[in-house]
Amino acid sequence: MDGTLLDSEKLWDIPLSEYSLKLGAPLSAEIRAAMVGSNVPTSMGLLFGGVGRVPTEADIAEAMGWIEARMVELFRTSLTFRPGAPEALRAVRATGLPVALVTSTERALTEIALDTIGRELFDVTVCGDEVDGRNKPLPEPYLKAARLLGVPPADCLAIEDSPTGTASAVAAGCTVLVVPCEVPVEPGERRVLRDSLIGLDEALLRELVGAS
Repeated sequence: MDGTLLDSEKLWDIPLSEYSLKLGAPLSAEIRAAMVGSNVPTSMGLLFGGVGRVPTEADIAEAMGWIEARMVELFRTSLTFRPGAPEALRAVRATGLPVALVTSTERALTEIALDTIGRELFDVTVCGDEVDGRNKPLPEPYLKAARLLGVPPADCLAIEDSPTGTASAVAAGCTVLVVPCEVPVEPGERRVLRDSLIGLDEALLRELVGAS
């Protein structure tokens, strides 16, 4: 979702940078890049580590609450699509193929985003707080989505933008269409790199799976 369908990684920059300053230091580009594609608890660990603090559970909870409240505001007012995403979603839905949304974002924020994306475009959705802590880059998010769809992971094409998400999908056994957003993704096994989602249709989907 973030960085693949929605140009929302830039929105995450805002509260993450603001909270880092609250902790006493600017958010470095290196720490921010490491957060891309990860779940909120992992990002919080990186955030505190970036200012040289070992957080308590209370610290993490306070930071998560503050950042998530800020993101609710931004998700309600400032979400925009990545190039070609709305057309690609409609084209894929028209094929009748089963479709899942697999995101590291937690359910509450995802539900707000689905008001923009269109929840009717997905058969199932899997969020970062619904995989028992086995978040990306572990394979469980994509394995769970495949189970819910009733499709073997090897028959699935995942669409990702980050190294973390790509690693998750590859580990699950999926072919991955990689459209990098904020950080580069290296070529590798079962990865097809593309500049954008523009032109994505059923014929290209089947070609991409065959090319893997």
